[in-house]
Amino acid sequence: MKNQQEEKHNEGTFGSKSNFLVVMVMILGVFVAILNETLLNVALSKIMDDIGISPSTAQWLATGYLLVIGVLIPVTAFLIQRFTTRALFLSAMGLFTLGTLAAALAPGFELLLIGRVLQASGTGLLFPLLTNVVLSVVAIEKRGSAMGTIGIVITFAPAIGPTLSGIIVEHFSWRALFYGVLPIALFVIAFAYFRLKNVTETSRPRVDVLSLLLSTCGFGGIVFGFSSAGEGHGGWGSNEVLVPITIGVISLILFIWRQLRLDEPLLDLRAFTYKVFRMSTIIMMIVMMAMFSAMMLLPIFLQNALGYSPFHAGLIMLPGGIVMGIMSPITGRLFDRFGAKWLALIGLGLVGNTLWQFAFITVSTSYLTIMVWNTLLMLGISMLMMPVMTNALNELPPKLYPHGTAIISTLQQVAGAVGTALLVTIMTNGTSKYLAQFGGAEAEPAQKVLAMMAGMKSAFLLAFALVVLAWIISMFLKRAVPPKKEEWEGQGASAH
Repeated sequence: MKNQQEEKHNEGTFGSKSNFLVVMVMILGVFVAILNETLLNVALSKIMDDIGISPSTAQWLATGYLLVIGVLIPVTAFLIQRFTTRALFLSAMGLFTLGTLAAALAPGFELLLIGRVLQASGTGLLFPLLTNVVLSVVAIEKRGSAMGTIGIVITFAPAIGPTLSGIIVEHFSWRALFYGVLPIALFVIAFAYFRLKNVTETSRPRVDVLSLLLSTCGFGGIVFGFSSAGEGHGGWGSNEVLVPITIGVISLILFIWRQLRLDEPLLDLRAFTYKVFRMSTIIMMIVMMAMFSAMMLLPIFLQNALGYSPFHAGLIMLPGGIVMGIMSPITGRLFDRFGAKWLALIGLGLVGNTLWQFAFITVSTSYLTIMVWNTLLMLGISMLMMPVMTNALNELPPKLYPHGTAIISTLQQVAGAVGTALLVTIMTNGTSKYLAQFGGAEAEPAQKVLAMMAGMKSAFLLAFALVVLAWIISMFLKRAVPPKKEEWEGQGASAH
């Protein structure tokens, strides 16, 4: 009886059983793609030993992945308007599956990198496409529940990735990470081929080649430059960091200028004329930076200062991921009833409090305490991530859905790269400054641990300050009211 009620609720949320099936098969595809994003990080040292590459070369497997996604997502608005749901989803899953197979069979670094690039090409298309499908088939008053269902995937998959990877790599070859994903990806393709229908409307927008070039150089340059700084490829003064960031910033300014002059822009920036969308995008960028601060800095501290294994460092993230998965549909339904403002304020309050606790972590802080704090952090993020995003997109006219989704997804990637680089740099500088008082590299091991704690404190306090800013912005959030049909049909995306 309960299952029948749940099925009826799902059909009611998504409009029909066929729509429900469409969304579910796409969610499974997005799940394996996002899971794959975090699977490889724990396995990098095994890959280095197996195929004989240096840490800086191996890091390209992560940087290259982020770079392709950062470059591709801005183009998704054009692709979603140009091609059918079915064609685009099958193409994206086909690229992802081909990349997975190439990576599993790779005899050396070159084919492994090509495999990762192909995987990223598919992943970059999948989430914006899924979001647009939901916006197309779900009534506005039920979008919170629908987006909450999606939230299970995008929050749970990255959280279980490091733990799952740690278990697999400890007992099997790193290639098992790719072989394990392959049958699921093939099943999704087969199911989608027979059952997936087209739900988004297509048109024939012109592609502006110069915009495409500027977008690639702009977003690609910024993501690559900041990723290089965050991963320690070079200091902030090195050419490897400065040159791509400079090219990226100049290209991005020219890209924005061109988009505002075109009748059919590659990325329609008029979405920013909507107040709720504008505020929500800033909140989500800050949340992304705060989440990355914990995901990057905690494992480093647990392994280098407290001596935990990579598996135990990854395991600490698991309860938080489970909580996010459970809470995502609940917060979706709460959003449908109460809106995003109070969920965002409570969620950001939890995130801010947790970051403050992390800033004052010591060697005597127990493993369980850190796990509880991290779980509270993830609970806070689950309360605000999807509700704030749904509220932002609800304010836009349907013609701007693909552009709004692409803008939010792109800026989240940029915020992740910038946040990681900024916080790792602050931690490194804080550590070096502390060590300088005790002989630098010659300092005692105990002093090195204290130095790392000092660096972590500086990084987490900055993340806390950013979250306080997001909390203040959230106080002014309102429930989004979509523009009337005659308004957006007659005037385009007019400013609020």
